[in-house]
Amino acid sequence: MARKADWDRALDDALKSISIQPSLMGCISKGIALCGKRQFQDAMKAFDLAFMFVDEDLNKTRLLLLIKAIALFNANQHDEAILRVQELATTRPDATNLACNIVEAYLHVQLGMNVLDDARHHEAAGHFIAAVKTINFSSTSAIHSKYDIFVVLFGWDLKSLWLTAHQHQCRSLFQAGRLEETVGSYRHMMDGSDEATKASCLDWSTAFKQDYSALHAATGVTDLAAKGDDALAACNYDRAIELYSAAINLDLATDAIFANRSKARSGKMLWDDALLDAQMVIKLTPSSYVGYQLEHAALHGAQRYDEAIEAFKIMLSRLENAPDTETTKLRQQYVNPSEAESAIQETIKAQLDDAPHRLLNTFTGRLCDRDAQIDGFKRSTEYKELLSSTLVHADLRMERIQDVVAMYFRYVMLSHRWEGKEPLLHDIQGKVVYDLDPVGGIAKLQSFCATARDLGYRWTWINTCCIDQTNNVEVQQSVNSMFIWYHHSALTIIYLSDVPPSSQPGALASSVWNTRGWTVQEFLAPKFVLFYQKDWSLYLDDRSPNHKDSLAIMQEMGDATSIDAQALVSFRPGMRHAREKLQWVSARVTTWPEDIAYSLFGIFGVNLPVIYGEKKHKALGRLLEKVVAQSGDISALDWVGQSSEFNSCLPADITSYKALPYTPPSLSEGDIQTSISLLQQTVAVDLALKLYALFDDLKAPRFADCRLHLPCIAFRVTAIERSRAQDQEIYEVKADGLHDLLITTKDKLIQFSSPRPTKQTFLLVRPWNRYLLDLPDFAEPSGLAELPDVADDTQSEDGYWSAPGSPLQDSPGGFPETQESVDSELSDRALRLTAYLEQPFGAFLLAHQRGGEYKRIASDHVIIAQVRDLSSIPDMVKTLEIL
Repeated sequence: MARKADWDRALDDALKSISIQPSLMGCISKGIALCGKRQFQDAMKAFDLAFMFVDEDLNKTRLLLLIKAIALFNANQHDEAILRVQELATTRPDATNLACNIVEAYLHVQLGMNVLDDARHHEAAGHFIAAVKTINFSSTSAIHSKYDIFVVLFGWDLKSLWLTAHQHQCRSLFQAGRLEETVGSYRHMMDGSDEATKASCLDWSTAFKQDYSALHAATGVTDLAAKGDDALAACNYDRAIELYSAAINLDLATDAIFANRSKARSGKMLWDDALLDAQMVIKLTPSSYVGYQLEHAALHGAQRYDEAIEAFKIMLSRLENAPDTETTKLRQQYVNPSEAESAIQETIKAQLDDAPHRLLNTFTGRLCDRDAQIDGFKRSTEYKELLSSTLVHADLRMERIQDVVAMYFRYVMLSHRWEGKEPLLHDIQGKVVYDLDPVGGIAKLQSFCATARDLGYRWTWINTCCIDQTNNVEVQQSVNSMFIWYHHSALTIIYLSDVPPSSQPGALASSVWNTRGWTVQEFLAPKFVLFYQKDWSLYLDDRSPNHKDSLAIMQEMGDATSIDAQALVSFRPGMRHAREKLQWVSARVTTWPEDIAYSLFGIFGVNLPVIYGEKKHKALGRLLEKVVAQSGDISALDWVGQSSEFNSCLPADITSYKALPYTPPSLSEGDIQTSISLLQQTVAVDLALKLYALFDDLKAPRFADCRLHLPCIAFRVTAIERSRAQDQEIYEVKADGLHDLLITTKDKLIQFSSPRPTKQTFLLVRPWNRYLLDLPDFAEPSGLAELPDVADDTQSEDGYWSAPGSPLQDSPGGFPETQESVDSELSDRALRLTAYLEQPFGAFLLAHQRGGEYKRIASDHVIIAQVRDLSSIPDMVKTLEIL
C-alpha cells in the first residue's frame, strides 16, 4: 500500500503486523506510512522503536537510517532527506557507503525527473549531475539484488539507475543549451558503458546524436570537424576545441580531428590535454610522423624537453621511412639533433672565446672552469629548450641560439683595490664561497657574488681568486685578455671600499680606487658599470642600470681622471693619441712596478709578453716601442724627466707624462689663410712643394734592437752656453735655422760656440708628424660603441704612411703639370704645411755618439723651438738612429 501511496491502508496493515508480532519490518512500515500521512513526530517514534530490533548491527542501523531518510523524501521533505543521507555518508566513510550513494543518486534522479516535467531544464541538469557524481559503481553492477530492500519497500528500479541518471543528464543539459557539457556527459556515459549497455541504448544514442547535429545544423554548423578547422585557421582556439570535442564525444573522431584538437589545445597552452590528443593520434596511426610531431610540440610547451627531443627523433625516423616521397621531402624542413648540438656548441665556443676561463657560479657559490660551465649549460633548462626549439627550423635560427647562449654565459666583472688578505684560487677551489668564514676579502667576495646574483647574473669574475697566480702562462694570458674580458662583460661592478654609505658627490673622485693603475682599463673597457659603496649600496643611490649614463657620476669621473667624456662612456682601444692615454695613468700606482705598463696593454690594444721582474722602465719601454713603431704616433716621445735605459727617447717612468704636453697656438682657418697669403709673398711656392714632397716621402719611425729610427727635422746646434741662473742647469742654445732658446736639464752639457767648436755634435730635432700632410683626413673617427680590432685603429705600416689621395702620388714626375685644379689643391696643401712648420714646436736635444747614433738628453722642461729660416729645412730632413 505504501508503494501506491495509500497511506491509510498502509498504516492499517503495519499496525496489524505489529499487533500480531512486533518486528523490525513492522516498525519500518509504520514509520513509512506515518511519514506519508505527514505525521512526522509519530513516524520518528516508529523508526526509533525499530532500532530495538537491529541488535547493534551497524549495517542494519545504517540501513534503517537510510529508510528513515527515504520516508522523509517520499513525504516531500526532499532537502531534509538528502541532507540526512549525505551526513550519514560522511559520518563513517568506508566501503559500505555504496548504499548511501545509491540512495542519494536515486533521490536526485527523482527530483530531476520531477522538475524536468516542468521544463526546468537547468535545475533538472543540476540534479542529474549530482546523481552521476554520487554513482561510484559501474554500469554492470548488480545493485538491484544487493539492495532489494529498497525495491521491496519503495518499488525502486535500481537496474536502470546508472543508465537513467546518465541519459537524463545528457538530455537535460542538451535542453538547457549547455552543449559543451552535453557532449562531455555523453562521452563520459559511453566510456563508462559496457558493450551490453551500449547495445541496449543504441537507439537512444542514435537519436541523441541526431538531435545534437540538428541543433548545430540550425546554426549553420553542418560539419563539426570542418567548422573546427575554420576556427583553428582563424586562431579561435576555444571554438575549435569546442567543435572538435563535440565531434569526438559524438563518436565522430578521426586521427585528423585528434591532431587538430591537439594543435588548438597547444595554441591555448593546454599542454597536458594537447599531449593526450597527440598520443591518441599515435595510437590511431602509429606509423605516421604527425602524432610524434604533435607530441614534441606538447612536451616542449610543457617544458618536458628531454621527452620532447625523443619524440622529435621518432618523428624524424617516421619521415625518413615514409613510403611516399612527398612525406619524405618534409624531412628537409627539420634539423638533426646532432646538427643543432654542433651549432650550439660552436656558438658557445665563440661566446667563451672572449670570456675568462674560470668563473664563479653565483647560484651555487662554486668556482667553475670552462668545461664545468659548458656542462652546466647542457644540463640546464635553457639548453634543453633551445635544442628542442631549434630542431624544428631548417635554418637553425642562429640569432636565437646566440641570444640564448649569450644570456646564459653573461658574466659580471669586479673592479676593486686589493686590501689585506685577499682569497686566492686555492682558498676557494672546490668550496662553496657562501659557506666560508666572512672575514676580509672573503666577505667582499661573498657580497660581490650575492649582488650579481640578485641582479639576475649567473657568473662572476674577480682577479683575486679566478686566476692561478702561480701559473705564468695563465697570468700572461689573463693580463693580455683583461681588457677584452671587461669589455665583453654584461656588467662591471666597481666596489669603493673606502666610500661610506650615503656619501655625497665627490666621494668617488677621492676614493683610493681612482689612484690605482689597473682600474683605468677596468672602467674604460666595459659598456655597463655600477658603482657600489662600502656597504654594497649604490653610489649616490643612483639606481639607473648603467652609471655611464649618469651625467653626475661621469662628470665626477671626468674631473678626477682628466679623461674626456666620450672616452669615459665609449672608449675604443688603439694607439692613436698615445700621449693622452699615457697621461691618464701617469699619477697612478701599482703593487708591482711592471704593472703600470701591463695595465696599458688593453688600452693600446697590444699583446706583449708579461715578464715580472724585468723592471718598470723595460716594461714601459717595450710597450712604447710597440706603440710608436706600429702606429707612427710620436706623441709618446713628448715627455720631461729622466731617459730610460731601454731607449733614451723614452722615459724611465710613467710619471714623465704628468706634465701637460706642449700645445702650439691654435690656428683658425682665417689665421691659416692669412699666413698662406704672407707665405705666397715671401716664400716661393716651389719651396713649399719641395718640402711637401720631402715629408711625403718619409717612412714610419721604427724600432730595431731597442734602437729608434726616427724621421725628423734635425737642426744642428751651433752654440751652448750656461746661463747665470743659480741652482739650475739652464743653457742658452743656438741652432741653424732656429731662433735662440733655453734648455733646462740635470745633465751637464758641454759648452761651446762657433769660435770654440766641440767634437761632439748636438741636434735639436722636431720628430716628423705625418698628420700635418693632410689634417682633415686624420680626424679621429666617432661612434665608439663597439670594440674594433686594433687594425681598425691603426693601419698597416705601408698603408698608414701613404697620404690619402696625395696628388704627388697620382701625377707623373712627382708634381702635377696638367690639371689646374689639382695644381691648385697641391699648392694649397703645401702652403698649409709650411704655415704649420713656422709655428713653435716641442723639440728635444740629441747628442751624437761615437758609433754614429744619437742619444736623447733629457730635459726637466719642455723645449720650445721655432723655425727662423724655412729655406734651411730641406737640408735638415733626416731619419736618425737613436739609442
